[in-house]
Amino acid sequence: MFIKVSNLETDQSNFTGLTSKLETTCPVRIKLGNPPSDSNDTTRNVAIICALFVVELVSGAMAFYALLKKYIKYRDMAQSVGLELVQAGGPKRFGYEELKTATKDFSDVVGHGGFGVVYKGTLPDGRVVAVKRLKSFGFGAGNNGGNETQFWAEVTIIARMHHLNLVRMWGFCADKSQRLLVYEYIPNGSLDKFLFPSKTPPHDSTITTTPPPLVLDLKMRYRISLGVARAIAYLHEECLEWVLHCDIKPENILLENDFCPKVSDFGLAKLAKKEDMVSMSRMRGTRGYMAPEWVRMEPITAKADVYSYGIVLLEMVSGVRSMEFKSGEGVDSEDWYFPRWVYEKLYEERRVEEIVDCRMFDGIGDEEMGMVDRMVKTAMWCLQDRAEMRPSMGRVAKMLEGSVEIADPGKPTIFYLGSE
Repeated sequence: MFIKVSNLETDQSNFTGLTSKLETTCPVRIKLGNPPSDSNDTTRNVAIICALFVVELVSGAMAFYALLKKYIKYRDMAQSVGLELVQAGGPKRFGYEELKTATKDFSDVVGHGGFGVVYKGTLPDGRVVAVKRLKSFGFGAGNNGGNETQFWAEVTIIARMHHLNLVRMWGFCADKSQRLLVYEYIPNGSLDKFLFPSKTPPHDSTITTTPPPLVLDLKMRYRISLGVARAIAYLHEECLEWVLHCDIKPENILLENDFCPKVSDFGLAKLAKKEDMVSMSRMRGTRGYMAPEWVRMEPITAKADVYSYGIVLLEMVSGVRSMEFKSGEGVDSEDWYFPRWVYEKLYEERRVEEIVDCRMFDGIGDEEMGMVDRMVKTAMWCLQDRAEMRPSMGRVAKMLEGSVEIADPGKPTIFYLGSE
């Protein structure tokens, strides 16, 4: 703002508010000190972060272990429960101590097998059972070996089978490393003791008792043969899965009180999904009953069981164990080949009477000789060297029944000497 003043004004004014700079700032100077050292805080923060990370890592590992342990536990439970929830009359899960008490601490041995020992026992409800105690090596939680897989496969297979001529499994035990199978007890034991009573049973006999003096007549042998054929046909053709027995022999054919046959011992069974053939890592079965394709390392089909059945059928007629046969007519190993000898007696020499078990020959008439002819012809077809030439077990049963005509078979040859 400006004020006009007359030049005549001579008085000096002392008003300076608008003509000079006022002092409005504080003249005091303020000085800040040095900031504190941060080395200790950084170490502390890093330690806290690392500690939290370690705690989280350990907690996560413990939680994962607990989850994995629970998963394994529930998986094992699911396997067992899944087997127990089959239809009424299916296998029951037994406790180890329960079976130990039933068998009187596993004291009554009634048989030995390639995969364990068989004991006789009595359940609390009075049922007499045969307890097959498998060898314990390789079993246990977390085991992925062949023994564990084989056990569960065997239980699963037998649980699904229901046939008059198959031995019935009543239960099983899977307690830690213990693996046991509980079967119905077959009082008459195995067929081999009726066919070869004067011979010592081989080491892998399934069920052993005192050799009975009874001699089976031809009609009984024919009925047993037909029942076994129907059982094997059921395994091959009527099950949901394709089952190979792989060890058909008289020791694995058990006889009820009425001599109804029961095919047993599926420890070597092969389970597949309806493939036409399967390759196996090792030979299975018993020497003398094994088909040529086992030795040739060829793919194994159901026809391998057909060959084994053919050998059993000849033994049923003759009462002679195939591997113990010697013709006495030469030293060539082929002269000792039992099927070839039977073929020559039937088709070349026409001396059927020499094939039949001498212990029952006096009771054989024309009707029985017709059975012998049908059984031997069927066996010859089963023993063809080439698998594709053998009939299926379903057809074998029909051939024994007489519902289909049996053509003259080719001469069976010992497989490691080649075909003629």
